[in-house]
Amino acid sequence: MKRSVLSAALGLALAAGLATLPAAAVAASAAPAAPAVQGYTPATYAGSAAEAANNRAFFRAVVASVEAKRAANPWLRTVTVTYDTANAPSFADQIAGAARIWNGSVRNVQLQETGGNGDFSYYEGSDSRGSYASTDGHGHGYVFLDYQQNQEYDSLRVTAHETGHVLGLPDDYSGPCSELMSGGGPGPSCTNPYPDGNERSQVDDLWANGLAAANKAAR
Repeated sequence: MKRSVLSAALGLALAAGLATLPAAAVAASAAPAAPAVQGYTPATYAGSAAEAANNRAFFRAVVASVEAKRAANPWLRTVTVTYDTANAPSFADQIAGAARIWNGSVRNVQLQETGGNGDFSYYEGSDSRGSYASTDGHGHGYVFLDYQQNQEYDSLRVTAHETGHVLGLPDDYSGPCSELMSGGGPGPSCTNPYPDGNERSQVDDLWANGLAAANKAAR
C-alpha cells in the first residue's frame, strides 16, 4: 500500500518477559507497506498532528467499511465490526484477548473475528516504527503488530491499544498507566490492557447512535 497510504506510527506498550516469537512468523513484507511518517523510538511517545489525523482517517475507514450493515439495519443499536487475523498468526491470543476486553467494556459496538475479509485486518512483522494502525485510503484499515515492540512491552496492552484506534480513540501518551491510550508513555513496566471509564464512555458515545453518529464524530 505504498499508493498514497494514510498511515500512523501509533506506538504502543508491550511488557518485558514476553516469550520470543516464532522465527518462522510472517515477515513484515507480507503486510501492507506504509510510508515512513515518523521514526519509532521506544523511549519517545510524543505523538503528532499527523498521527492524530491518521487516527481519524483510520476510524473513518472502518466506519465506511461497516456502513452497509447500518443501512440494512437502521435501528440496530449495537454495530458489529469484523476483523481477520490470517496475517497475524503469532498474535492470535493477544488479538482475541483484546477483543474480549473491548467487548466487555462497551455496549454500542462489538468486535467479531471473521474467517474472510473483515472490516479491518491485523498484520505482524518488523517495523522500526513499532506497532500502528493505518488505512490504505480506500475504505479499509489494518493494525500492524511489531515483533520487537511486543517483546519489550506488554503485548496484550499494545494490541488492545491499537484496537482502541479502530473504535475511534486517539493517543494520549502523557496519560497514566490506567489509561489504555497512553500507550508506551508510562514505560514498559505498565501492563494494563484495559480502557478506563472515560475511554469506555468515549467509545460508547461515538457509536451511541450507530454509524451516523460515528461518521459525524470522525469528521
